[in-house]
Amino acid sequence: MRLVFDGGRVVSATAAKGEQLLQAMLDVDAGARVLGEFAFGLNYGIQQFTRNILFDEKIGGTLHMALGAAYPETGGKNTSGLHWDMILDLRENGAEVFADGEVVYRNGRFLT
Repeated sequence: MRLVFDGGRVVSATAAKGEQLLQAMLDVDAGARVLGEFAFGLNYGIQQFTRNILFDEKIGGTLHMALGAAYPETGGKNTSGLHWDMILDLRENGAEVFADGEVVYRNGRFLT
């Protein structure tokens, strides 16, 4: 799956499999294309996925995000009928995260 964001909203989305489902989820309502949650997993003691997203989103070296509703308890303001959690494993294959044009995270670890 590839998601392109602009201003915190998905402006383009494609998928090798299930693209029709992806598009349907993004069109649930006006808030479904908004990034409602974003975090890095920091528990490096966990080594393998359990298929339970509430645990797996905490695995060190992963990135977790959710499209749609944000948690008001943490200051989130976006509302939507969708809260779609996704996890990306960044521990291999030269995965990098940039902030202000600089690499800050590589292969599942912060550089500083």
